[in-house]
Amino acid sequence: MRHYKIFISWALVISWMALIFYLSAQHAERSADLSGGITEWVNEVIENVAPAAEFQIDEISFFVRKNAHFFAYMLLSILTLNAVRRSGGRGLVSMVVALVISVLYAISDEVHQLFVPGRSGQVSDVLLDSAGALVGILLYALTSRLVLKKKNASRTVQPGK
Repeated sequence: MRHYKIFISWALVISWMALIFYLSAQHAERSADLSGGITEWVNEVIENVAPAAEFQIDEISFFVRKNAHFFAYMLLSILTLNAVRRSGGRGLVSMVVALVISVLYAISDEVHQLFVPGRSGQVSDVLLDSAGALVGILLYALTSRLVLKKKNASRTVQPGK
């Protein structure tokens, strides 16, 4: 059963990487269409929640595209750290391994975009991806710590009870 969980964990990492690769391989026009659709949806939500707010569609588009980078790599690092830990990695070393894998993939993704018509690789995107990866690892570590603390607290029998 343990090998099955390890396999599934790494399959999720590779699947997420494949999705990132697929989205990065889209020509600039198709990529713009996708983010444009999301931008329009975000704009509608903002108009319904705060009708008096004044935003330019370009500002929202920039926000959507950059957040996509951050959250994609935040999830990649969470999946990767989970896979590393299921494979036997522990502590700070497992977090560093997950971060290195995520950052190296971010770099390779930007290099990949250099070969896609209309796209470009940007160091700023690697930095944003890396920040997302770091936040993902910190969230995973914090959540794991809280769950472990809760488990230990529920196992502890209070004297006199």
